[in-house]
Amino acid sequence: MGKKVEESGAFDNPAFDQKEGFQDGRSEKSVSVSSGQQAEEAADLANDPKVARRIFRNIIVISIAFTFLFTAYNSMANLQSSINQTDGTVSLTTIYAALVVSCCFLPSLLIKILKTKYTMALCMLGYSAYIAAQFYPTLGTLVPTAILVGLGAAPMWSAKCSYLTMVGTKYAELTGQNKEVIITRYFGIFFLFFQSTQVWGNLISSTVLSVGVDDTEKTDEDLQQCGYQFCLAESSGTSNNTDDIPNWQRYTMASIYLFFALLSSVIIVLFLDPVSRFVGIKEETAAVGGKSEKELLVATFKHMRHPYQLLIIPLTIWSGVEQGFFQSDYTAAYVSCGLGVHMVGYVMICYGVCDSICSITFSPLVKMVGRVPIFTMGAIINIGIIITLIYWRPHPDDTVIFFVLAGLWGVADAVWQTQINAFYGVIFPGQSEAAFSNYRLWESVGFIITFATSTSLCIYSKIVIVLVFISIGFVGYLSIELIERRGGLKKDGHGKVVPIDKLVTSNY
Repeated sequence: MGKKVEESGAFDNPAFDQKEGFQDGRSEKSVSVSSGQQAEEAADLANDPKVARRIFRNIIVISIAFTFLFTAYNSMANLQSSINQTDGTVSLTTIYAALVVSCCFLPSLLIKILKTKYTMALCMLGYSAYIAAQFYPTLGTLVPTAILVGLGAAPMWSAKCSYLTMVGTKYAELTGQNKEVIITRYFGIFFLFFQSTQVWGNLISSTVLSVGVDDTEKTDEDLQQCGYQFCLAESSGTSNNTDDIPNWQRYTMASIYLFFALLSSVIIVLFLDPVSRFVGIKEETAAVGGKSEKELLVATFKHMRHPYQLLIIPLTIWSGVEQGFFQSDYTAAYVSCGLGVHMVGYVMICYGVCDSICSITFSPLVKMVGRVPIFTMGAIINIGIIITLIYWRPHPDDTVIFFVLAGLWGVADAVWQTQINAFYGVIFPGQSEAAFSNYRLWESVGFIITFATSTSLCIYSKIVIVLVFISIGFVGYLSIELIERRGGLKKDGHGKVVPIDKLVTSNY
């Protein structure tokens, strides 16, 4: 019986690396032979002149799979505050709450068990479940599937990053090129595909929602409730409003997006090579293992004692707040209320295009003019838009303004998404694991703040919140720059930065 299982080939798949104590009927000797054969296969592949082409093919496979997945998910998430108002925003809050838990405990554990390939494939199914819940959107269907998305998001993204990093490192070793250059190139290819999802997904939703739209103009009374005066908590929309669009439109969008989401998982399973094909099982396990879940959790909280981490937390929260505000509140209170839900997708396309173009251009621009002018530009744009949102009353005759504000918000978002990440790498050298764990944690807190208050606070209260976070966050960032220009933080006798608790008590 054990022989038949071994001959079936299932246990020879590098993605199903067996752990110690797993009873599969094989002896320790057979496991060693199998591992040796896989190592030889990886070595043979490394010497294959076609290995570069094969690695590049896998980068494209991952990029296409994520493009299909987030074409579906991002577009459906953008519409939640408009078509599922209360229950939809509750589900978005749940996603990011689950994501916080997932970041602390699941990535290393799941990748160790399933390896990178099948971790991605499995976690993508969680997104599919959430999209399937859109056929019957209630708290009972949206919240459980939102938990699946949140729990799967961190392992999926960690597996993707690990895969690209490992194959990039291997390619650099084979060709003698700089590892950072190759890895950056691979991530650039991935995000070139990924950033386009806002365009494709919202084009689909807007096309479907525009069918059968009549020319009935909104009355002045209707428009008085939009914009700064919009208050879902005080409106009749406090019950879940799912009658804004016909069911056939809901089912059509859900069907298209569900097909895309399921296709993404199928693409990974059928067309992506296990990373162990290039680096071997032991090297893959060592690369993705990192700290244990407990060690990473402890390191994450200990890192909060770093003075720079405390100063950058408000700006990191702002990164989540501003994305959530635009995705949930701007689309519902301004676009959907002022123009109609069918225009949400078109406005989001404008946002996505501007965000993508600026994401590519800001990195070389920083090298030319420095960080401070770029961060300052982002803050000025956001504050200017927020002030405009206070005084401007949405009206169908002002269609251009809806798109201009969305495009400018996309420009500012490109600053925060590209430069805060890069800034973490600069101010926390050699501490990337704990630093970026904090980044994911506090950005998720920003999303939670926005979505949790979406149905309980009015727009004027939410605008106060975003103003507070951009102001405090930018002051914190400038404080770090000022400290660095004055020589940096105090260090102890071992050359390590003095934690904030010891700095306050002068116990160092």
